[in-house]
Amino acid sequence: MIFGGLEQLMKKLITFLSISTTVAILALPVAARNLIAQPDNTIQDACTQEQKDALYQSFLKNRQSDQAKAYDDAKKYLACPPGEASEAQTKIIEYLKKWTSAYEAGSKKIKFTQLLYNDKKYPEAYALGKELLAAEPDNLKLLVDLGANGYLVANNPQLAVEAVDYARKALQQLEAGKTVEDWQPLQSKDVAIAYLNYTIGALTLEKDPSNALKNLIKSAQFETPLKKSPYTYAYIAGAYETGPYAKQSEDYKAKYLGKDETPESKLALANINQLVDRMIDGYARAVALAGTDPKFAQQKPVWNDRLTEWYKYVHKSDTGMSELVAGILSKPLPPEPTPLTSLPTPSPTTPATNNGAGQGTGNGTASTTTPTSTPAGNTANKTTTPAAGSKPAPKPDRPRNRR
Repeated sequence: MIFGGLEQLMKKLITFLSISTTVAILALPVAARNLIAQPDNTIQDACTQEQKDALYQSFLKNRQSDQAKAYDDAKKYLACPPGEASEAQTKIIEYLKKWTSAYEAGSKKIKFTQLLYNDKKYPEAYALGKELLAAEPDNLKLLVDLGANGYLVANNPQLAVEAVDYARKALQQLEAGKTVEDWQPLQSKDVAIAYLNYTIGALTLEKDPSNALKNLIKSAQFETPLKKSPYTYAYIAGAYETGPYAKQSEDYKAKYLGKDETPESKLALANINQLVDRMIDGYARAVALAGTDPKFAQQKPVWNDRLTEWYKYVHKSDTGMSELVAGILSKPLPPEPTPLTSLPTPSPTTPATNNGAGQGTGNGTASTTTPTSTPAGNTANKTTTPAAGSKPAPKPDRPRNRR
């Protein structure tokens, strides 16, 4: 009896489950259709002509005062199926497409400026700048921003190469007469030119010091923070030292080392001493500008050591060096020396020992234009020079008050 009752109960349960499953299966398509139909009706409601007209009017109202809202309205309008659009509606669609594209590009440029100047997130800024330039390869403002800030990515070799390219392209366009409507946050064309040259000089100094020197000297010609940065002049001194001085010193060794002095060897020495004058001038400016600022506590001793070494090479002692440093900033930065084609005539009224860097005979040469001093260590007169090729100073920090 127990088993018979259980059998009957199982039959009823199976029958109940079968009926429930059938009902559920039959009900499922209905529920599914209801779920699909609801959003479809919502979309259709949002895309009626009345709704689209309202979106367009809202767009027109906000496109100047609240562009984010206008952009949202435009995107909603463009998301609607165009259907059989009239000529007027087609023009609206075309206009909204152009406006939203311009808005998106503008938003990226704003983000680019934020990343570069405010957040100082240089890898992200340069990645976005590269993307923007792909669409506008001749955009001078983008080239200026990327090039002028390039010296700040010196520790990233790939970005450094790109930054030099941007800076050169920007300078080419500026030299061709192209300009920018708004230089901010660089303030002016002169500021842009100074930093573009500084980027090229700082980032090519190690591989091409002679050409980097020209850019570095130009970067110091404008009234910008670079003109008051000790790094600028340490770089200039280093460029002279590892560029033209190193080359001319090696040439001197090859041609005249251990041989009797000749007019040609004296002339070669005079040209080399012009470069030594410039190196002393650069290191003296770096030391003077570093002053007691703790930011330069590590580099100032290095610059001072180089200054002392070269100053003693010229004057045989450091007498007068402190006075040179104290007064160096009152003098204009000397240009690259013009190569001498004949020996200068010494001034009979000016003692040779009073000549310092930039205080020579009037043509940029110091008292060591006499044949008793050689840059190569002439064995006849036992004179040697500091080793050329010292490494330039580390990448400078962003000069203060740039913006």
